[in-house]
Amino acid sequence: MKLFITVLVFLVSLTGFSQAELPNVKLKSLEGKMINVADYNKSDKPVIISFWATWCGPCLKELNAIHDVYPQWQKETGVELVAVSIDDAKTVKRVKSLVNGKSWEYEVLYDDNHELKRAMNVSNVPFTVVVYKGKIVYKHLSYTPGVEKEMYKKIKALVK
Repeated sequence: MKLFITVLVFLVSLTGFSQAELPNVKLKSLEGKMINVADYNKSDKPVIISFWATWCGPCLKELNAIHDVYPQWQKETGVELVAVSIDDAKTVKRVKSLVNGKSWEYEVLYDDNHELKRAMNVSNVPFTVVVYKGKIVYKHLSYTPGVEKEMYKKIKALVK
């Protein structure tokens, strides 16, 4: 029964997700630079957009799992990972120290007003999309160990 409910929630969340590409939303990087997320639509290499929060255990597990293989992924496919923090005013101060402590080499953006989250109809985290040549080609909600391997198979197939 739990599996049925999980699958149902996943399917319902995907039907609400109607974005074909990343919206025109500007977010601040850890360094304070403003980045227009829509610019990632112009990349000819795959871009992983991962919505996460410091308080989300599955989010941290997913980003840590990718961290271990990220240099190899970049070398083989040129993929870029952009971690979009949805931490709010209460927890946003934890983001930079957590990222530095984990030594993540991802681009990290703050979506503390949830503008991108709303624009992309993201209801729960972790929520991950892969954008390739201006189109969202992969979506995944939640995290289970090994899902990063499934995502990477998709990315490798795209760049061949």
